[in-house]
Amino acid sequence: MSDGRAETYVEQGGSWRPFWLVALALAVLLVLDVALPGGDVPPLLWVVAIVAVLGIVGAGTLSARRIWTVRVDDEALTVGRERVARSEIDVDHLRQVDSGVDAGAPVLGGGWSLPKGRTGLPLKLIDGRTVLVPTRNPAALWSALSDSQGTLAS
Repeated sequence: MSDGRAETYVEQGGSWRPFWLVALALAVLLVLDVALPGGDVPPLLWVVAIVAVLGIVGAGTLSARRIWTVRVDDEALTVGRERVARSEIDVDHLRQVDSGVDAGAPVLGGGWSLPKGRTGLPLKLIDGRTVLVPTRNPAALWSALSDSQGTLAS
């Protein structure tokens, strides 16, 4: 969460679209089961299947949103639980890059590699370490980090 600070950029780590698509598919199957003649699936089995499947899909979506959401506010860049103060980011290096992967750099937010569908925006910190920020839109994140209201403005 942002703790009351003004967020200048938020990129959600996951979408609820798969949850709703699975729910719709299960609803269609339930309607077909009721409408078509033949042996019906017992109602208890439907309840257990719907709760189990939607629970698993919902847990996956919720965990992706918690772990991979990227936030930029006035004070810091946050990916999941990891937080980097904007004052710790090497401004000169940020101005030179817009995307790409620095081999061997750890992914901010944790994990062994970048999540599927994301590009790593390499950020060099003032202590010399480089971290990768997983993002779907590196240009928008770069712009948010370079915003005139932030620490990185020229």
